[in-house]
Amino acid sequence: MTHPPARLPRSAVIREVGLRDGLQSIATILPTAQKIEWIRAAYQAGQREIEVGSFVPARLLPQLADTAELVAFAKTLPNLFTSVLVPNLRGAENAIAAKADLMIVPLSASHAHSLANLRKTPDDVVAEVAKIRAARDASGARILIEGGVGTAFGCTLQGHVDKSEVLRLMQALLDAGADRVSIADTVGYADPGMVRDLFEDAVKIAGDRFWCGHFHDTRGLGLANVYAALEAGVNRFDACLAGIGGCPHAPGASGNVSTEDLAYMLGSMGIETGIDIDRLLALRTRVAEWLAGETLHGSLWQAGLPKTFGLPAQALSA
Repeated sequence: MTHPPARLPRSAVIREVGLRDGLQSIATILPTAQKIEWIRAAYQAGQREIEVGSFVPARLLPQLADTAELVAFAKTLPNLFTSVLVPNLRGAENAIAAKADLMIVPLSASHAHSLANLRKTPDDVVAEVAKIRAARDASGARILIEGGVGTAFGCTLQGHVDKSEVLRLMQALLDAGADRVSIADTVGYADPGMVRDLFEDAVKIAGDRFWCGHFHDTRGLGLANVYAALEAGVNRFDACLAGIGGCPHAPGASGNVSTEDLAYMLGSMGIETGIDIDRLLALRTRVAEWLAGETLHGSLWQAGLPKTFGLPAQALSA
């Protein structure tokens, strides 16, 4: 196994978000039993952080109507860190009742996207996080709150988003009571230079409370952007099996970073993820069968692992 360059983390975590960000963006409604199989197989492949769904009204996203049941199953798997997305206080109350480990509250740095997606301004969302924090503390629950700043590099509805606004909102989320913050390139506008510049400043502000980078591969730069984030000291990333996903209110934003491609890139560089890629690819094959007719992405599933993958560094340099 090769060793990562000194400037890069020695380990990284891939949070699987296909069951939420992926499934909410496609027409197929996957049966609960198959979702449970997905969670079980991802766990057996070594994944220890999975976003299993979102507590939103079923009439809006019927694809995610079984989130509480999925949280209940995920909680039976030892050391699986289970997260859900919540858009408001009502969703947070459901997440608390379900005993999820973490709830993600999405905030769009783009005011236009925020209004289209949540019918709230970004600062309205910050105020909602303060209410969620108060409800969480009053309940005595240990669930963590993550404020996710989306459209951080631009938006198909608004266009340019100021870096200073992204950082202001990130700090506001922390001040409102978020335990963690993350940054997302919701519509795939970022390039590695932009990521390094923003993430370095974000880490200076949030320190170890900066939790995750979320990239879309809309323009083919998803993995390059992950590398730039690694250079900035970030080592936790969202990804979707088979690269499914996107944003229903951001036209053209299809295609999250593929979990299997990201796991391969990190593993090839000697960055430990704990993921068995062969098992992950086997799961991808099953998910592709379940989602027949949907557009899937990724490269590793077509080419397979190279024969040199996992060899000691001295063997590669001989």
